[in-house]
Amino acid sequence: MISVEMEDVLAVLQLCKPYIIGIVAALVIGIVIMIACRRMCRDKKFLIRREAAIAMVLAVVVCVNMICFGPMATLIGLATGNGTLSDETNEEAAEAAEEIMEDGIVLLKNESLLPLNETKKLNIFGWESINPAYGGAGSGGINDLYDIVSLNQGLENAGFSINQDLVDFYNNYGADNPEMSIQKQSWTLPEPPADTYSDELIESAKEYSDVAVVVLSRKAGEGHNDIPMDVSKAAYDNNSDAYDDFPEGEHYLQLSQTEKDMVDMVCDNFDDVIVLYNGANQFELGFTDEYPQIKSVVWCPGTGNVGFNALGKVFSGEVNPSGKTPDTFIYDMTTAPWWNNAEKTEYTNLADMAVEGMNAGTAQVYAPAFTNYVEGIYVGYKYYETAAQEGAIDYDKTVQYPFGYGLSYTEFEQKMGELEEKDGQISVDVEVTNTGDVAGKDVVEVYYKPPYTNGGIEKSSANLIEFEKTNLLQPGESQTVTVTFSIEDMASYDENNAKAYVLEKGDYVISINSDSHTVLDQKTYTVDKDVVYKGENKRSSDDTAATNVFEDAKGDVTYLSRADHFANYEEATAAPASAELGEPYVSEYHLNSNFDKTTYLNDEDVMSTTGADNGLTLADMRDADYDDPRWEKLLDQLTVDEMANMIAMAGYQTAAMDSVGKVTTLDFDGPAAINNNFTGVGSIGFPIEVVVASTWNKELAQAWGECMGKISQEMGAEGWYAPGMNTHRTAFGARNYEYFSEDGVLAGNMGANAVEGARRYGVYSYIKHFALYEGNAKMVSVWSNEQAIREIYLKPFEISVKQGGANAVMVSWSFLGDKWTGESSNLMNTVLRDEWGFRGMALTDFFRNNGHGFMNADAALANGVDAMLSTFNGKENNVANPEHPTSVLQMRNACKNVMYTVVSSWAYDGEHEETGMENWKKAGIGIDIVIALFMAGMEVLVIRGYKKRKNAE
Repeated sequence: MISVEMEDVLAVLQLCKPYIIGIVAALVIGIVIMIACRRMCRDKKFLIRREAAIAMVLAVVVCVNMICFGPMATLIGLATGNGTLSDETNEEAAEAAEEIMEDGIVLLKNESLLPLNETKKLNIFGWESINPAYGGAGSGGINDLYDIVSLNQGLENAGFSINQDLVDFYNNYGADNPEMSIQKQSWTLPEPPADTYSDELIESAKEYSDVAVVVLSRKAGEGHNDIPMDVSKAAYDNNSDAYDDFPEGEHYLQLSQTEKDMVDMVCDNFDDVIVLYNGANQFELGFTDEYPQIKSVVWCPGTGNVGFNALGKVFSGEVNPSGKTPDTFIYDMTTAPWWNNAEKTEYTNLADMAVEGMNAGTAQVYAPAFTNYVEGIYVGYKYYETAAQEGAIDYDKTVQYPFGYGLSYTEFEQKMGELEEKDGQISVDVEVTNTGDVAGKDVVEVYYKPPYTNGGIEKSSANLIEFEKTNLLQPGESQTVTVTFSIEDMASYDENNAKAYVLEKGDYVISINSDSHTVLDQKTYTVDKDVVYKGENKRSSDDTAATNVFEDAKGDVTYLSRADHFANYEEATAAPASAELGEPYVSEYHLNSNFDKTTYLNDEDVMSTTGADNGLTLADMRDADYDDPRWEKLLDQLTVDEMANMIAMAGYQTAAMDSVGKVTTLDFDGPAAINNNFTGVGSIGFPIEVVVASTWNKELAQAWGECMGKISQEMGAEGWYAPGMNTHRTAFGARNYEYFSEDGVLAGNMGANAVEGARRYGVYSYIKHFALYEGNAKMVSVWSNEQAIREIYLKPFEISVKQGGANAVMVSWSFLGDKWTGESSNLMNTVLRDEWGFRGMALTDFFRNNGHGFMNADAALANGVDAMLSTFNGKENNVANPEHPTSVLQMRNACKNVMYTVVSSWAYDGEHEETGMENWKKAGIGIDIVIALFMAGMEVLVIRGYKKRKNAE
């Protein structure tokens, strides 16, 4: 959710400044006139003073009208919305949210302790047990409008009783809940030191129950920094003066010293210990292997409002956990290939281009910086599985829990049928049988291992290509799951030679796995000759064949290669050797401060028709194809002012356009809860996207999207700022909670189904943040190679567009190489629209008052961005030359993209369609009429009074 910061207030006041000056001037002049006439005769003094008063009131009314219908119009429109939610919809949402959590909790370890059949009494240890993570901070957060089921309540609702002495101990600890919000990121982890637990407290806990649950949690969110990789350099308050929670060099995703001491204490006193990790980001859980007392480990990330009910059901056995990890858990994150290139590094030779912004209401400087995506395509399990095959790592000592891993209270057997090829697709039947004693669900994970030539196209030895989740299977019950995928999806992108997708000849091993590392069964599919998807021989899913367009983003970076068993690992994964941006990039680098806004103007362009009377309305285009010739006639009707206004003022809405009968539409945050940040209306909070991905359940992802669509419609919104589609490149991304996974196929399928679900209610989803936005960053140049960009970072977006029909995107704050992503026509047009066939609108991320120093309408419109996420007018969200033929052409195209998206929404479904002026404007005009009549009456009374006094004298 956004928040009001002083920077925004000052920006709005600046826009209102001329009107405020006018009000002050009118009042001063009126007062001066009243004073100046004090020596006049009574009748004239009466007349002048009252006329001056009337004039002052009129001046104030006129200026207030100019403010309300001018710079404040958008904000007032957003703040006067009246959308509400029905109890029925809230109940449906709560049921869906709990079901998602039931499928999304991951059982990582279990040595016959869970489910808890022998005891219903629990000792819950850890201060975070009373302050767990329910969501993230920022647009992906949940609101405080609805009751939240706490961790303890969720267990109690399942029939467990909780040791109240421990609960009271933590409640009385005296530590404040650290603020984690979009304004402030406090990383402090309040936790009572081990010596604060009295002997009496521990002894009574042992008497209360033999079972102890240790709760560990990590919170993060949208803000200004990612999760600390060296906590000693972050804002952190230690829990004791006797030691540092995190000595220098220790990171946030490992146990603090206080947590270590607590784990020691608990394991010294209890033989049956459950570790519950409540965080969205992977955590170093190797310590759980070191204590024989730790029998079970459960991963339960941000639960939303009601998700902890599902945890209670998992503990009791009412629900059999079926979640699978969407990310790889490793023992030591400092050994990851991204470790030395996870944090942004500021450019030493661009420091003078720093931009001042706001953080927690105070000024903060943002300087040009960069991140090198040095690992290339070897992200997450794609590195660990390949490195293990190449002998570069000891897998068992490196990886604790593989991607796609999760235990159950029952056992399953999967049998793989023969591969069937038809029409460019491969289908395989997988028979899944519950061979255990309790009902449960399983996931069919299908991977392919492509042929690899040493030094050739980079390829991972394991690649998820499709997956399906079974129904709830009773003991002994079987289900045959048919999995189908396109052969062309096994092609790799060859950026060096063919500069196209290539399906190389050789054997492709198709396997069903229990996780990325464990093969259950496999078959071989043989390709007889190389297939190059180039020119007219494009992939069937593409509108045009892909070819190299991101070579400028490669930079001067050495990328990790599988060649000779990852021989260049040390060189490629080292920290950046230089923090200086070299040529030719430094000469091309620009922010708003040094951008020439005539860069994309072409004086040979011909002015388009504007203001025509062709008799069309946007409603006429409800089912029209994007290339329908009527669009041109409709666009001819637009005026320059209308186009400029809708493009500049697209924050949380798209503006009305009278010339074509376009109504105002609304857009709301976010992926976990729908929130109208201006009226305070909001929905119940869902589990975070990490949990949605952990379900590996496409039907639940679609149900989530349907709920968000229905909620949005009831609240009056046509657009949904979600789902987040970026990649968990590292574990330290503070916004990982609002993205799905390290894998593009898993993330893409979850996103595509959510988008399709929302569309069923006429709501368009802004998939975000397009693209290469894997951390909290502004003005951060991402350097990556073409293959990784396409195969890893664009893959989730690509699937959401092609399979989910996404028709809106939100553009990231990242720089792709030396340019903001919104200024990359190759990204916004060549790939998104030309290759993938995207038809719809592209919106910037939150614009604030100055485009954060690097976004502006001239660069955006010229390169495929259609609208600015701003709620008040400013210099950067308006084109500098709105009357220039090029600008008019660009605005015209942008308005077409916006309207093409909007007309597909429920606003134009016939049932909900509304036309005419916004209600607040009608009310404002009504008030103006009343004031005018009142002032006219006052004028009559003044004249009568003047005449009466004059006659009396």
